Amino acid sequence: MKVNLFLRSVGSLFLTISAVQANSQTLIEHTAICNPLNLNYRFQLAKPSRREAADPALIMFKDKYYLFASKSGGYWSSDNLINWSFITTKDLPLEDYAPAAVVIGDSVYFMGLDKRIYSSADPSTGSWHIAKDGFMMNAGDPDLFLDDDSRLYLYFGLSNTKPISAIELDRKTLNPIGKPTELFNTNSNDFGWERPGDYNILKRRPYLEGSWMTKHNGKYYLQYSVPGTEFKSYADGLYIADSPLGPFILADNNPFSYKPEGFVNGAGHSSTFRDKYGNYWHIVTMTISVKHPFERRLGLFPAFFDKDGMFYTYTGFGDFPHTVPQKLMKGPEEYQPFGMLLSYDKPVEVSSSLPNHPKENATAENIRNYWSAQTGNKGEWIMVDLKNSYKVNAVQVNFAEEGMQLLGRSGAIYNQYLLEYSNDKKTWKKIADKTLNKTDVPHDYLQLATPVSARYIRLTNYHVPDGKFAVSGLRIFGKGSGKAPQSVSSITAKRDTIDGRDVKLAWQKSPTAIGYNIRFGTQANKLYENYQVFDTDTLSIHSLNRLKPYYFAVDAFNENGITKGKTVIKE
Repeated sequence: MKVNLFLRSVGSLFLTISAVQANSQTLIEHTAICNPLNLNYRFQLAKPSRREAADPALIMFKDKYYLFASKSGGYWSSDNLINWSFITTKDLPLEDYAPAAVVIGDSVYFMGLDKRIYSSADPSTGSWHIAKDGFMMNAGDPDLFLDDDSRLYLYFGLSNTKPISAIELDRKTLNPIGKPTELFNTNSNDFGWERPGDYNILKRRPYLEGSWMTKHNGKYYLQYSVPGTEFKSYADGLYIADSPLGPFILADNNPFSYKPEGFVNGAGHSSTFRDKYGNYWHIVTMTISVKHPFERRLGLFPAFFDKDGMFYTYTGFGDFPHTVPQKLMKGPEEYQPFGMLLSYDKPVEVSSSLPNHPKENATAENIRNYWSAQTGNKGEWIMVDLKNSYKVNAVQVNFAEEGMQLLGRSGAIYNQYLLEYSNDKKTWKKIADKTLNKTDVPHDYLQLATPVSARYIRLTNYHVPDGKFAVSGLRIFGKGSGKAPQSVSSITAKRDTIDGRDVKLAWQKSPTAIGYNIRFGTQANKLYENYQVFDTDTLSIHSLNRLKPYYFAVDAFNENGITKGKTVIKE
């Protein structure tokens, strides 16, 4: 067992301060996160060459966070949910999908798919031992849940035909007690979020998987994932019960965790935990699924219980930078973007391009498409013209994998680059000098101590680990000097009279908006779902509960801020 100390602080917002030269813009130890998290995602062991991490289980143990994910060759630890250290071990079956983890007493217990349960009193060392050998049943996508009365339960299910089930385990022997209880199955005829497809329109059975239990004020909140990990609509649903084995009823707010659009999509097969301040968080699987259906990343969103016990995940502006709170949050109003997006659809210049990966992809806010230079040579570059001078306070550099043949992990997997800014394309100053970087930062996030006034941002390649110099998003954040857009007041909604899972929205464009965030829910004062779009005035949503009425509002946003829509309509 060996802790990879050289990867210390690799994580959602890692920054090597020593690599920033004295004449660079001052960067700070990060206080914000920007999805997808900047973990050292492993290249999978089989072709095609692609990175992957998914199905996360995140727990807090002795004031430290531990993150386990499918087929990652190790796991991560953190003190603050911002900087993550990677840990390797030979003791765990880390090539399994969908690991489970739970704290029991003074140890962490881990379960994969190899019919064993493992435990560790100090997972930071990578040392584990077998607590149960030869588990008596198959349990796809397991979730271990310890109740307040110290009774232990196992929730499981991974099928497009079979239900989510649960069974109690003996705390001492870890053997099942009795027979499993079937809890619920999919009902995609009524529940739109359970229909497969990027936009929930395919006519086939969904996959039901990824259960996770959260208990709050005596209620049991059982989360589950549908409709399939390769879809932008990948989401978590929610059922509620008064006892750990049910009966369960569908929650009013569904899907519970949902992010179908934006730079990176998907919010399914997740886990929920509480931080040191008592905040709930939901760490999710986000999809790319271009090179392989299982090409995936991880994202982190806050979750809240409202005064009526309604549980929801807040994904509004979920791939913008957000400051990680150092206190207990009351609600989403305390978790707003650290900076607004400045780079959407802005002009781009490059050193070269491959025919199928044009430069416009780098500012199109779609991680599934990317720009690629013709080579991976030192000196290839990309430059974004913001068209006006803005106060820039953060940049996220999302590298793409073009022409790579890498498999597994290696100390030689890293990018080196120079990031600069200018107002005239003649005089350039440094934001970050990472020309000596030796850490793997596939979604590198750079936070400035003091905003800089900049019109042009240029990224120059010094080293790629393999293949071409490619970028799926050179995302620039900050604040403009103008006004936030006008409020959207004219909204119409037309529910499909034959299929109530579908609704078509239309609104009058705000002249200065670059995009809109549609908030909706089953109660007028509980618009907990979020659906973000750019440069449009219509949207069809296919993820509704056919049996419920819905309420909608439209927020407008631009480089200067967000204007919440005051008009709420029912349909």
